[in-house]
Amino acid sequence: MTDEGHGALVISLDFELHWGVRDHCRLDATERRRLLAARDVVPEILNTFRDHAVSATWATVGLLFARSRDEAEQYRPLVKPKYEEVALDPYGEPLGRDESDDPFHFAPSLIREVAKQPGQEVASHSYSHYYSLEAGQSEGEFRADVASAKRIAEDSGYRLRSYVFPRNQARRSYLPVLREAGFCAYRGTEPAASKNPVSFKEQRRPWPRALRLTDAYWNLDGPQTVEFPRDGQPAPVGASRYLRPFSPVLRSLDGMRLKRIADAMRNAAIGKRIFHLWWHPEDFAGYPERNLDFLGQVLNLFDQYRREYGMVSLSMGDVSETVRERPQMSCGASR
Repeated sequence: MTDEGHGALVISLDFELHWGVRDHCRLDATERRRLLAARDVVPEILNTFRDHAVSATWATVGLLFARSRDEAEQYRPLVKPKYEEVALDPYGEPLGRDESDDPFHFAPSLIREVAKQPGQEVASHSYSHYYSLEAGQSEGEFRADVASAKRIAEDSGYRLRSYVFPRNQARRSYLPVLREAGFCAYRGTEPAASKNPVSFKEQRRPWPRALRLTDAYWNLDGPQTVEFPRDGQPAPVGASRYLRPFSPVLRSLDGMRLKRIADAMRNAAIGKRIFHLWWHPEDFAGYPERNLDFLGQVLNLFDQYRREYGMVSLSMGDVSETVRERPQMSCGASR
């Protein structure tokens, strides 16, 4: 299955619920409705993956594993990040008693649903939605966050192999920390200047945002397929494309959005490369039927390329197994 003689579709999802937006989005009635809809769509995404025999990596914020407020506190890192921007600190976030009381910050039942489906990899998105390129935090604080993420996942029965940096703030100098923690793969950023790993403030600048949006419909940056990693621990599994959610304003361009993905995926199939599609489950909450239908169209194309070119479906952890020369160490093992 991990033979590099075929192109591969890799899918990764950043599973965050409110932890991903808490610094700039209040948990008001509108946000609560959105997050409840996001929870409802997770089983539908899993059903779609199952129908097409597609694997995926679910990069999950560590706090979502907690079964209660007390357990979240129990696994809290010994050293907290000292962000210069106070709003980024997650540890003042009000929490309910448990998942039934607070389904916006806890999700152990959903994680179990993901894990029991074939081909689905539970991975790490840090413990606290950690921002590795924001001012004030340090490598030692990142190390403490990674340790907490590993510990709560393993104590919950999950073996973590892959890591996705929140907000795609992939900091190369922190990769040795992931290696020491036993991670065997991480998601790199898309190979385009407008998608370089930078702080959230830089990401939100109008010009890069406009370029990223335009590239979803028109070919600005090429297919952005990536080679299978040859070395590295953790192995880089570069992203190719963010699956933008349905927009009523841009609905007339959905055919172009699909063609952009189809052309890149076909490029990977023919060139025996990786097409790595990523998004957040929460992105599907606004228009779940529209988004699930579009995902189905994408996976129908994958089915076609699987028949025509032998394209395969791999998780990030699966891709890491294609690295030929790896130190003698079990991926996902604790250190």
